Amino acid sequence: MDLILKNVRVVRPGGDGPEDLDIGIENGRIARLEPDIPAGDAAADHDGQGRLVFPGLVDGHMHVGIYSPLAQDAVTESKAAAMGGVTSAITYFRTGQYYLNKGGPYEQFYPEVLDISRGNYWVDYAYHLAPISSAHIDEMESLLTNHGVCSFKIFMFYGGYGLHGKTGSDAQRQFLMIGEDDSYDIAHFEFIMRSARRLMDRYPKLAGCISVSLHCELADILNAYTRIVQSEGKLTGLRAYSAARPPHSEGLAVWIASYLAHETDCLNINLLHLSSRKAVEAALMMQDVFPHISFRREVTIGHLLLDYDAPAVCHAKVNPPIRSREDVEYLWEKLLEGRIDWVVSDHACCSEEIKSDNRDPRDDGNIWVSKSGFGGTEYLLSGLYSEGTKRGLSINRMAQLVCRNPAERYGLLNKGDIAIGDDADLVLFDPDETFTVRAAESQSAQGYTPFEGMELTGRVKTTLLRGEIVYDDGSIVGPARGRYLSRPTPSPKIAHSSASR
Repeated sequence: MDLILKNVRVVRPGGDGPEDLDIGIENGRIARLEPDIPAGDAAADHDGQGRLVFPGLVDGHMHVGIYSPLAQDAVTESKAAAMGGVTSAITYFRTGQYYLNKGGPYEQFYPEVLDISRGNYWVDYAYHLAPISSAHIDEMESLLTNHGVCSFKIFMFYGGYGLHGKTGSDAQRQFLMIGEDDSYDIAHFEFIMRSARRLMDRYPKLAGCISVSLHCELADILNAYTRIVQSEGKLTGLRAYSAARPPHSEGLAVWIASYLAHETDCLNINLLHLSSRKAVEAALMMQDVFPHISFRREVTIGHLLLDYDAPAVCHAKVNPPIRSREDVEYLWEKLLEGRIDWVVSDHACCSEEIKSDNRDPRDDGNIWVSKSGFGGTEYLLSGLYSEGTKRGLSINRMAQLVCRNPAERYGLLNKGDIAIGDDADLVLFDPDETFTVRAAESQSAQGYTPFEGMELTGRVKTTLLRGEIVYDDGSIVGPARGRYLSRPTPSPKIAHSSASR
């Protein structure tokens, strides 16, 4: 073998506490899991100093290349991911303004994305894609079969509302870069789901990993409440932004999305970054109404750690908004009950200059002009562990939430667990180290964090990608080793079984 990790406590999704096991690695995969593998059985060994070992995290919701050129954003933000124990970054991408600032067919657009990405990621990576124009719906099959893209996204509010705030219909069409005959509306969402269903029927072996993800907010509600909140002038900062994009906008959008899934028989639906009690309640009601639909419910670490009285103000502006402390505690309650399926970062590096347009981010009045989104992938595991352990969340459940569950849904069949044949994506984690979050220590190019000054317990010490150390004790190690993940990836269980025969 190439390497043995010794003196570690292995955390497996679905297990019952850590297991004292050595991990033998060969050709980038896990080859042995035994209590005491002789050091002479490998070319090298690494002393884990009694630390926990999690599977490499699968951050299933990132936005690399949204505010900065993809070639530079991939470098800095994948380093931040490695710092947080993330070894597989699945990032949302689309045509239109931001990202590559191009419209047109994915046949031309996506190969350019892949060319730019190659050699710039320090972790493995994949892309979710959004069919923005009607022509993109016809391209979903080729994206699946030629490029291994099996997850597609709908932004429900884009048809009548801007990325950062209220906007006119002409501006929105220009933002999406679609033609006069295209409409980004509920009918378009329906046709995306119908196309996904056709792909499930046409490729039954891939059906389990073909899914449609939805950002659930309704433009009509956002437009109306933004006018009300701004005209009344009673609220400022994050409270104002939450009121302008109220929780029932999320809940109503969840209902519409769920009925469309039922109508189209689109069986795999992911409800993204649910931020409020009303949104989660709606999602749970729809699961009861449509039990045949495989819904997955997602929350972000930002919505679990921050509430709308956080001092970060504009730094914490995001869609959907940061909510009340009551909403935060409800998210934790449902997560502990097992009603939330995974936790992600929704990482979108938005520099100080872009975020506040050279205005003071501490000024509550700037919430309307500030850009939406912030980074946080580097704090995904530490944040979940620090707050989760206080509430009784087990470490094995954590491994399900940030490793195995998103890996299974999104077709990363060789990721998300510590098992024979899996990629040797591993995170050495010190559960006892307490640290204060400082943006200056992050690998991200963002330059600030809404988590600044938070004291977290539990810290990533070392990250291995396919058996190679890529992050160790505060420093990035070696060259960019990230590979594009064409999904579904081959199942290591099948490969290992075949090899043994």
